[in-house]
Amino acid sequence: MNDVCVLGSFMKDLVASAERRPLPGETLHGTGFAEFLGGKGVNQAIAAARMGARTAIIGTIGEDRYGEEFLELLSANGVDTSWVVRHPSLGTGVGLPLVLPDGGNSIIIVSRANAAITALDVEAATDVLTASKVLSVQLELPVEASHTALRLASTAGVTTILTPAPVGPVDPTLASYVDILVPNEVEAAALTGLNCDDESQVPMIARKLAEDWDLRACVVTLGARGAYVLDRVGGFEERISAHEVDTVDTVGAGDAFCGSLAASLAHGADLVDAVRLANAAGALSTTVNGAADSAPSQAAALALLDGVRSAP
Repeated sequence: MNDVCVLGSFMKDLVASAERRPLPGETLHGTGFAEFLGGKGVNQAIAAARMGARTAIIGTIGEDRYGEEFLELLSANGVDTSWVVRHPSLGTGVGLPLVLPDGGNSIIIVSRANAAITALDVEAATDVLTASKVLSVQLELPVEASHTALRLASTAGVTTILTPAPVGPVDPTLASYVDILVPNEVEAAALTGLNCDDESQVPMIARKLAEDWDLRACVVTLGARGAYVLDRVGGFEERISAHEVDTVDTVGAGDAFCGSLAASLAHGADLVDAVRLANAAGALSTTVNGAADSAPSQAAALALLDGVRSAP
């Protein structure tokens, strides 16, 4: 039995750094370039594994060099790749992040093999889906695949987490299989029409999402402002403060948060404690360049969290 199963994308990140975003039609000199392995599925799986969770991943890659790199990375982090499909003609997905000096980023993704995963591919992984304690899903894959995974896991009593990214209209039947929704501030605003920049509206946003989607819980991540937790089952809401760290790159921070959250819940933590540790993991991931490799160890996240607890 696995602790965490992740259905998600594989994206080779080709990262450019620049002083600012280019204007339409402008060619802009960059300040740096690097290649990293990422994709929300891979990032979350590695984050969960580094938090000590027995983790498996379901997804599709190409029969190319990037695909081999992913299998090597996941294996090195102890993630089970038995349910990863190799597509014979489509290449592995690529992401094109642009990182600014303050660590902020914007990303273009080209799905390639990720878009080829089918409901049948997911059904072939029913055993691992239904034997895991927590399933984490994002929206970078075809909705039929995500819907199938969430339905199979939810019906089997598995706790299901959805990261609604990239954000867009969500099929109501898909929402019915989600226990915990984890949007960031941009996604939460897009889904509700409310403004996350207004602190007074954050609780309203979490409540609206929880009620509209009939969720067990909603966790709104707020970047440098921390996170907001609403637990309808426990009947409480709580604001989780951010950690002060030296941010260099925010790519993958949300995925480090979600992977850590899934691992903690699989290990039996209550939601607030799981979010506190996930908040520390997300903060630490911003201190390292890249996506998948930026996920911290459980020991590092606990050390940051304990340091805050023991601070005068």
